[in-house]
Amino acid sequence: MSEFGEAIGTAAEGGLFARAFGNAKPRPPGETPLDKGHFAEHNCLNCGTALVGAHCHECGQMAHLHRTLGAFVHDLLHGALHLDGKTWRTLPKLIFKPGELTRRYIEGERARFVSPMALFLFSIFLMFAVFQALGVSAPTDIKADTPVEVKNTLDKAKVDAGAELSAAKSRLDAMAPDDPGRADAEKKVADLEATQNALETTEAYAFGRDVDTAIENGSGIAFIDNGVRKWRENPGLMLYKLQANSYKFSWLLIPLSVPFMWLLFIWKRRFRAYDHAIFVTYSIAFMSLLFVLISILVKVGAPEWLWGLAIVFAPPIHLYKQLRGAYGLGRFSATWRLLVLSVFIILILLLFLQLLLALGTV
Repeated sequence: MSEFGEAIGTAAEGGLFARAFGNAKPRPPGETPLDKGHFAEHNCLNCGTALVGAHCHECGQMAHLHRTLGAFVHDLLHGALHLDGKTWRTLPKLIFKPGELTRRYIEGERARFVSPMALFLFSIFLMFAVFQALGVSAPTDIKADTPVEVKNTLDKAKVDAGAELSAAKSRLDAMAPDDPGRADAEKKVADLEATQNALETTEAYAFGRDVDTAIENGSGIAFIDNGVRKWRENPGLMLYKLQANSYKFSWLLIPLSVPFMWLLFIWKRRFRAYDHAIFVTYSIAFMSLLFVLISILVKVGAPEWLWGLAIVFAPPIHLYKQLRGAYGLGRFSATWRLLVLSVFIILILLLFLQLLLALGTV
């Protein structure tokens, strides 16, 4: 299957997965009469409750559903690309009024908007699909030198530099004190001596004093040495695993972020961990969609200033507006929290990267 086909499949999977949030009570299939491709039932086909209107008042399932191939295709496209009609009320709010969206959802307006987790899942799947389609992926043809190969390369460079230095010194010694080329020869010797010292420093920094022992024993911590060995043997595979894990475990960003958000409002007891989780989830969904847009702009050759401005200004402006609206903050309170949150985001991403590296070595 082509990368583009895989991308479409992934997007469809993401849309359907994000849409599948409901409480169904399955019942055994039976023979139900059809009327021009519609079910002509009198009781709900999902839970058996007697129907009163167009929807079951017990489980919410629509009555008289279509049972045609066209209806199946419609449901597939609707689930993959639209989630449901709430999407067109949610996305504009997410982009232009994220704080209002967050606050209204927290305060109970659930039926009007797409849930944060559904939007988060869809945005992550969409980002993965678009990255696949655009070829934004980790390289797999990287070859890393082993420590022994690095040592051999350094040793050869040191030998070559030493031989060239000896030859340069011999030429300098053979020159008369008033030779017009003596200054250039002295500079050549000085440069070669600096090169040799740099090689010695590089070897000491890379391996320490005892090179052979460093190569043989490693750090002495099995977990770390195993991870280092895997990165050295196949860095391309490890980069691919790192990228794949970043999609699979992106949900970890939510529990990692909530404690830091709690610290920003530690003295405001009316804001609970639930509020912070909704804030974080909507925010990550927006950032994922932003990355998708920027990737497309870069791919189609948009001016650098356009997507550069989006990278620099869109995240902080969005976070500022979301902070103000979601928590009812003034300008000063939102500004200083945005600055602190920017530092927290770096820490969160570092923690997330460490977890991905650890998972990649398993």
